[in-house]
Order: sequence, then structure tokens, then C-alpha cells
Amino acid sequence: MEEAVVTKVNIIIRKAQPHEIPALSDFIMTFVEHGTLLPRTLDELAELLENLFVAELDGEIVGCAALEIYSRKLAEIRSLAVSEKVRGRGVGKKLVKACIDLAMEKNVFEVMAISASDEFFRACGFDYTLPRLRRAFFLQTRDEL
Repeated sequence: MEEAVVTKVNIIIRKAQPHEIPALSDFIMTFVEHGTLLPRTLDELAELLENLFVAELDGEIVGCAALEIYSRKLAEIRSLAVSEKVRGRGVGKKLVKACIDLAMEKNVFEVMAISASDEFFRACGFDYTLPRLRRAFFLQTRDEL
């Protein structure tokens, strides 16, 4: 019986660079087409650049996440996406950690995430309610963006 060979994947988490915005837009579009992410324009990505992270494997973008800071009280993790080829290897958690570390560095009080992946965010330390049982409520004003 042959033994499985386990190779360590060297995935780098780093800040996105301005020249990567078109590639990030293309990367995110796959997830938009599958209905798992909201679309982001090139201008939106450029505005998030200071707080936008990429996961890179052998020079290829295999993940991304952004921290949108609304105020010193609140920030949101946005556009979290991980390529199928590296899913399950902790890339998403590393991207979330990079966003949380940045929020802590910038002294943001709370970080939220809006997602259909409840279990993933709970595994990253998020919970459904905030201290003192506060909850986020949403009202959609139209069917599409």
C-alpha cells in the first residue's frame, strides 16, 4: 500500500497591490456568478485597497478579503473568497485573521460579517449576537443592487 504524500502549501497572505485590482475583480466575479458574493466595481476595490488582503500561491491569487471600516465602532469583513483548489487549508481563516488584526490595529470596536457560511464564521470566533444581546437587522429596499 502506498503512503499518501503530504506537501506543505506555502500560501502567503498580504495586502493587495494597486495593479492587482483587475485580477481581483475577475477572481471575485466567479463567486458573484455563483451567487455567493455581491459584485464589486473596480472603484470599490480601489477604495478598499488599504484594507484589502490577498492569499497568494505560487504567484496566483487564490483568495481575498477586505475590511471595510465604517467608524471606530464598526467594520465589516467583505468579499471573502477562497479558490476551490485551496479550500479546506485554512486560507479563509487566515484572511479573516488578517482583517481582524487590522481592525485591532486601527482600534475598531466590533467587526461583523454578513454571510451564508455560519459555521465558518463561528469557527473564526464570530457569534450571532453581540454582547448584551444586540442583533443586526436588515431591510432590503429593492430586489437588486
